[in-house]
Amino acid sequence: MTQPGDQVPHRMASDVDLRTDLPRYRVWQDGVVTDEPTDISNLWRDDLVSFLIGCSFTFDSALLQAGLPVRHVEVGCNVPMFRTNIDCIPSGPFRGPLVVSMRPFTAKEAARANELTAGFSHFHGRPVHQGDPLAIGISDLAQPDFGDAVTLLEGEMPVFWACGVTPQCALESARLPLAITHAPGHMFVTDRSNAEILQTTIPNG
Repeated sequence: MTQPGDQVPHRMASDVDLRTDLPRYRVWQDGVVTDEPTDISNLWRDDLVSFLIGCSFTFDSALLQAGLPVRHVEVGCNVPMFRTNIDCIPSGPFRGPLVVSMRPFTAKEAARANELTAGFSHFHGRPVHQGDPLAIGISDLAQPDFGDAVTLLEGEMPVFWACGVTPQCALESARLPLAITHAPGHMFVTDRSNAEILQTTIPNG
């Protein structure tokens, strides 16, 4: 979390600007997306506070290095993301469903992926569900709410991780006068390596 008005997340990066260094943003007004610009400098205010909440893309490289298939990387598309029937714990005006990202694995691969992602606790950690998507309210894997659909091969099952798009659903219900997020699949990228992330605790500031 940054200090009010500070566009630099100092503990994660220094030579950056959160107003310009994301590939694409979403501008929310009263709970509705009104624009998806590539620069928000004209919207910046001295009372805005930024939050870096982590992304499952962070551990994709660890999965690949372990020889596990990451389907959305293989086919060159965005990861599929789905709204679930799991409600997040409300906080003030913020409430809404958990959003998950999905990666297909065999049972053996899923067990290994579970082990590998457990260390990325600041970046969604272990899967929240695997197997039957209906159990978490997902009726059609070919119709993701965000991102792109990917194919499950014979012997594979869907494995689901918590997703950083979850707060965007909470913004719909909160109906704040102004909020700015990343567009799905267009996150802020730091120079911190996975090895460094796994060895440190990420404080505020």
